[in-house]
Amino acid sequence: MKYANLREEELKIRVGQDYFAAYDCARIIGNIDFCVGLPRSPQLGLLPEDLPSFLWAEAKKGTSDLYKSITQLVLTIGKARTFDAFLPASFLGAFDAEKIAFIPYSHIQDVFYQNDFNWNVAPSNYETKEFKQIFEKVKEVIDKNALLFSFEKEDEELRHFIKHNFVIGENSFTKVQIDKNNFLVIYTKWLQTVKPTIAVNWDIAKKNGIIDGDFYLADLLSKENQTLKEKLYVVLQKDHYELARKLNEMGMFDLTRTFFADKQKAHTQFWNKYERPPQKEYWDYIVERRDLLVPQDVRERKGSFFTPQIWVETSQHYLAAAFGQDWQDEYFVWDCAAGTGNLLTGLTNKYHIWASTLDKQDVDVMHDRIKNGANLLEDQVFQFDFLNDDFKKLPEGLRDIIEDPEKRKKLIIYINPPYAEAAKYGKNKEGVSATKTYTQFKDTISFAVNELFSQFFARVYQEIPDAKLAAFSKLKYVTASNFSKFRTYFQAGYKAGFICRANSFDNVKGNFPIGFLIWDLSQKKEITKVKCDVFDNTGKTEGQKTFVAVKKGKVINDWLRQYYSNQQIIGYLRFVGPDFQANTGVFFTNQPKESDLKESRTTKITPNNVMKMSIYLAVRHCLPATWLNDRDQFLFPNKKWEKDELFQNDCLTFALFHGQNRISVKGGINYWIPFTESEVNARTKFKSNFMTDFIKGKLKIEGNGNLLESEKNRTTPLDFSVASQAVFAAGKALWQYYHAQPQADPNASFYDIKLHFQGKNLQGRMQSRSEDAIYTNLLSDLKEKLNLLAQNIEPKIYEYGFLKR
Repeated sequence: MKYANLREEELKIRVGQDYFAAYDCARIIGNIDFCVGLPRSPQLGLLPEDLPSFLWAEAKKGTSDLYKSITQLVLTIGKARTFDAFLPASFLGAFDAEKIAFIPYSHIQDVFYQNDFNWNVAPSNYETKEFKQIFEKVKEVIDKNALLFSFEKEDEELRHFIKHNFVIGENSFTKVQIDKNNFLVIYTKWLQTVKPTIAVNWDIAKKNGIIDGDFYLADLLSKENQTLKEKLYVVLQKDHYELARKLNEMGMFDLTRTFFADKQKAHTQFWNKYERPPQKEYWDYIVERRDLLVPQDVRERKGSFFTPQIWVETSQHYLAAAFGQDWQDEYFVWDCAAGTGNLLTGLTNKYHIWASTLDKQDVDVMHDRIKNGANLLEDQVFQFDFLNDDFKKLPEGLRDIIEDPEKRKKLIIYINPPYAEAAKYGKNKEGVSATKTYTQFKDTISFAVNELFSQFFARVYQEIPDAKLAAFSKLKYVTASNFSKFRTYFQAGYKAGFICRANSFDNVKGNFPIGFLIWDLSQKKEITKVKCDVFDNTGKTEGQKTFVAVKKGKVINDWLRQYYSNQQIIGYLRFVGPDFQANTGVFFTNQPKESDLKESRTTKITPNNVMKMSIYLAVRHCLPATWLNDRDQFLFPNKKWEKDELFQNDCLTFALFHGQNRISVKGGINYWIPFTESEVNARTKFKSNFMTDFIKGKLKIEGNGNLLESEKNRTTPLDFSVASQAVFAAGKALWQYYHAQPQADPNASFYDIKLHFQGKNLQGRMQSRSEDAIYTNLLSDLKEKLNLLAQNIEPKIYEYGFLKR
């Protein structure tokens, strides 16, 4: 090894001297180990955060897995949002004593703009799902582009790579170059500096489809304050902006102008730092990614989401498989939610393609792309509001296809529509579903009409009968019980489909599956289940997944209602929607929030329903939530579980010792202590021995018709499985250790014990770790035994119908 036995700091110095001597390697940027940037120069006149970097890297002494090191670096950058304060480097990388690896920043930057990615995970924890997700992407990029070099064996190749990629341009010493790596970061800085000086009422502008990003593009793609690129919705004309011209009622063009409120001072100072325009090779990419400049609320309403190229290509393979290799010549295609048209990339027969979108700006982008080689026809790319406009506004050729019953059978509606939902937890997103289509179908498809994608589906089904629908969307229209009425209306033949992770799409919220499903609307079949191929984020197949339709009244919450009780209250079950995505909202407590009580998100736990409540909690938390099962529904079970006392008792054990049991002495008497005073060496008698008495059969349980046969007049102790007994043993050790502490509360619950050892953070939440090694080991052992118990319970969850495979 070239740098064997060097400590990390020495390693960074030596690598800097040997390979990056022509650059500045002394800069410190956040928590990044090693930075390679432009040599410092007095004439630069730039702030530190505006100095360009070529490389941000993670350094490791000895030998290491550089894929993991770069993944750790990505998580470090994302957690601190380093790219908000500093211009990102051209490359991210990692090196150790024998090798160095690089990854172009542009290949990974989309990760940083995922809304629902958990950046609070520890970057050094290689076991988190977030780490594993980024690791796969990092490995793929490095392997595909051969960006891993051995210091000894590939010294010459490494120096050649640095020489040709860490290039100091002629203008680099005076202004920062803009490219596809940093145009978003510069946009963020532009929002803070330039936007406030433009004389525009942004709220009114946004309602009229004008976004600040269009002004930024006008600035960016200009020279000497004159916008160069055609077909932009806003252009910069020296000291003012001009918006796209429109014909007025007199048949003449109106020209809308707006100026700067500070006589262009901030604008001038800002753009003195950056070289405009970027190299021409980046123009089309930047304009095509206008979607990244659209505010999130507008994206959700209009569906301005860019379909990743990997899924564009995959979806077109599925279309070919469904309709034959000559499908593009035999069928017509209409993307009625086209955005900037990237879903149509790769299609060959432009005479059979129509593309429409809500925004005139996106139409202009597509027309500009056509001039630069996009395989579309200008006359067949048009502005059209699919959820509001009348079909009379469609181009004649497309209208002719829709009105002809035979041609209509050969029309494929190929779309990636908006995923926004109008109503969530009783709150409405303003403007999301307020469309003519909403009014037309609100009675026909009920709750489903709140989803914009289902409005697209409903109108296609109604007004383009017998066509084909090939669409990206959430899977709730197939599975959710509140879509029962939608499925009664929308009946079609399923041909084929695949699913991928939602977080592979820019700014789509949540870690859930997005499906591309192909339907034949001429076949009137009730949707009962669909089987989809599964792909990971790299396009690798991971088997198949079946999604089952759930009818209204057949979910686990309907089953739970049978066991509501008004007897002695020993706690509350907090519950929400019946799918995996809502599981974090399911827990036991004796301190329910007023809002949960008011909105009926709790039910009382009493002596005669404690077993059923425990079954509910165990069923909801036994299986880990994943992106694949995120939309799976928990169901109204069959009656087999009623005779399986071992299953019931396993669920009670699981509920007693699971982290979602949040019963606390602060909420009143703790009825949930699973041991006697003598078993845990408590200093005083407990205020309640309810749980141990219940377990030993010492309580007479009275009910109102909802008791199981095994619960009526039970006088014998509960019989526990070997797995449950192991959990009790591990739990007892933990309780005993707690009661040996000087300030132990005799009536402490499981939650209170954890809080005692782990404490709270500054936000008032329980910390994830404890300084007490003995407690940590005892808790770890309890969790291990609980996981083994969960494996016992899992097959019965499917056997008894709480879930379907």
